[in-house]
Amino acid sequence: QEQVVESGGGLVQAGGSLRLTCTVSGRSYRPYATSWYRQAPGKERDLVAAFSRGGYAYYSYSVKGRITISRDDAKNTVFLQMNSLKPEDTAVYSCAAGAAGSFLNPPIAEDQYEYWGQGTQVTVSS
Repeated sequence: QEQVVESGGGLVQAGGSLRLTCTVSGRSYRPYATSWYRQAPGKERDLVAAFSRGGYAYYSYSVKGRITISRDDAKNTVFLQMNSLKPEDTAVYSCAAGAAGSFLNPPIAEDQYEYWGQGTQVTVSS
């Protein structure tokens, strides 16, 4: 049974930066798709960025250019570097891992991910 643990959230002023960390542990780490979702108050959970099973990166249009997903396979860890943060980036950010999706494209729908972390709060003040 894989476990997913996120860290790195917090309070930051608009224009600031944060780096979130997601560590996947268990019997196997690859070849999972690993993704970051976020859920703002009163809104649905949306995909922010992801790695496909083949390691290809995907970004949602709303964060492209401001957010970078990266990975350290030796540590079974995926990072989400967020720059130029805006108040509308305020949300609970959750990491998910799963074996669905293709080599090139990660799953978009959250129900395709088997393993989820508890989430980490990111608050951006204006």
